[in-house]
Amino acid sequence: MSEQDPLRIEHRPNGVTVLTFDNPDRRNPMTRRLTEQWRRAVRSLREAPDLRAVVVTGTGPAFCSGADLNELADRHGQDLPGTRAQLSAFYRTWLSIHDLAVPTVAAVNGHAVGAGLALALACDLRYAAEEAKLGAPFVQLGLHPGMATTALLSEAVGLPCARELLLTGRLVSGAQAASMGMVHEALPAGQVLPAALDVADRMAAAAPLAVRLTKSGLSQGQLTVEQALSWEALAQPVTTTTDDFREGVQARRERRPPRFTGA
Repeated sequence: MSEQDPLRIEHRPNGVTVLTFDNPDRRNPMTRRLTEQWRRAVRSLREAPDLRAVVVTGTGPAFCSGADLNELADRHGQDLPGTRAQLSAFYRTWLSIHDLAVPTVAAVNGHAVGAGLALALACDLRYAAEEAKLGAPFVQLGLHPGMATTALLSEAVGLPCARELLLTGRLVSGAQAASMGMVHEALPAGQVLPAALDVADRMAAAAPLAVRLTKSGLSQGQLTVEQALSWEALAQPVTTTTDDFREGVQARRERRPPRFTGA
């Protein structure tokens, strides 16, 4: 795959789509070309009626090395409003994965640094190679963190730990990231994508509306018990009216795997 086409898209028969960064010689940076391909890909996924889950991964030694530093350096000396508008568009394009209605899984096959880490954190679930390096060394480059890293990292590891990682720019291994809660599990590199696909397949096999509503509820953040009850009193009755609910109950009675259709 050439640098001119750095994103591979695989639509699997069960509704799982795999997005793979394929510019390994440069450690999969977020170039203008890749950013535009990503924008189009996520927009297409948003409109895909049969989508069940998305897996994001990379090729080579890196998951994603973050923003292309050469392109970022080209903005030096530009007017502040113009730079702000460009970076805001960049952030929102990449973080659009966060707002997909279906579950998303980051298979962090290798290093995830800066905006690359933010992208992984924007996914619902994360699995990383044990020896991968993860971190947000913005301050070591003279930069303030971007792409909502301050919020996403704090949500994953807690504010005290996020402070230490962001203020020092320290990188951690995949195994350390798992111990912090930054990723859900650390695995040998060759097992990361299969594990992520296994999780995606399990979610794809569940009832689509129930999964989407569950993700929507979780995306509201840490709710109080009363807030959760209010949401669930709206969402659960909707699912009880579906054919999938009837199929789920019938499959349980017959002790067989359910066959959900999304109806």
